[in-house]
Amino acid sequence: MTRSRTAAVLAVAAALPALLTGCAADGRGAGPAGTTAAQATAPSSDPTGSAGRGATAGASGPATRDASAARPVRSPAKPVRVPAGVTAGYAVVDVTTGRTVAQRQAHHRFRSASVVKILIATDYLERHRGTIPAGDMALLTPMLRGSDDDAATALWRRGGQGEIVRRMARRIGLTETSAPPAAKPGFWGYTAISAADIALVYRYLLRRAEPRVRDFVLGNLRKASQCARDGFDQFFGIPRAVPRPWAIKQGWSGYGAVPPIKCTRARATSDRIGAVTMGGNPVDFGRPVLHTTGVIGDRLIMVVLTLQPSGASFTQSAERVTKLARDLYLSVA
Repeated sequence: MTRSRTAAVLAVAAALPALLTGCAADGRGAGPAGTTAAQATAPSSDPTGSAGRGATAGASGPATRDASAARPVRSPAKPVRVPAGVTAGYAVVDVTTGRTVAQRQAHHRFRSASVVKILIATDYLERHRGTIPAGDMALLTPMLRGSDDDAATALWRRGGQGEIVRRMARRIGLTETSAPPAAKPGFWGYTAISAADIALVYRYLLRRAEPRVRDFVLGNLRKASQCARDGFDQFFGIPRAVPRPWAIKQGWSGYGAVPPIKCTRARATSDRIGAVTMGGNPVDFGRPVLHTTGVIGDRLIMVVLTLQPSGASFTQSAERVTKLARDLYLSVA
């Protein structure tokens, strides 16, 4: 055999393993069933069911990629214990990947209480361009930081009441959020929400909203005051359960007008109309609710919505929600 023929045979023999395994010289050839090497190593499914929700959140905007998204996704956390007598819906989302890493009854609907103020503020900012008038700033800032009810009512009426919720639901892709019952159009706190939808609202602010909207809303939520304008202590749940930094929007309803520990003069009233069925998914407007929601650092979105036992005190409810938020954080941290 000549030297040239010998060289040719050796070259073919060297290439044979790569041809048999389907691997190209650059390492990006087809794997089993025609998949690429990258596809073959990617997760084949989303065990939390969050893929569809994430797709909804980003349907109208480009996908955001982050270097940290290349990190392996940890297994979904096991459900944490919910106190007896409490109905809870929660969702924890990894900000960088959009994956839901913990959830329980995430699609159960609750009345929003003050959590809807995030939608009121976001809707206002997206409809108004330019400098915010001083009078409007005097409504938006205390509404977000101190959960001012009078400010929320003024902006709610000016924005078309339930139209605010419908506009934001269409824009963000919320499927379980709806305006208050027709009999209570002025009661913004009777907006129906779910943990999954509120997680989408935070993801929208972080990933899709204009920077001026994102910075204003989340900037004020980072400066939330311990004492709300109605005199209730709003540092339950996330603020007492997890380390700073965080940006929070809390919600409570059904505890009367006088808080157990009064920080400022209370002016809130308590209105109850019982359970109402909306689209086949009942929303309880009778039992007290206590919600803690927000962004933890630059890593997690946490939404914990709870329906507390009838007659529960604010102090007892706050302790239960704080423990639930702490257990949930420790399960994913």
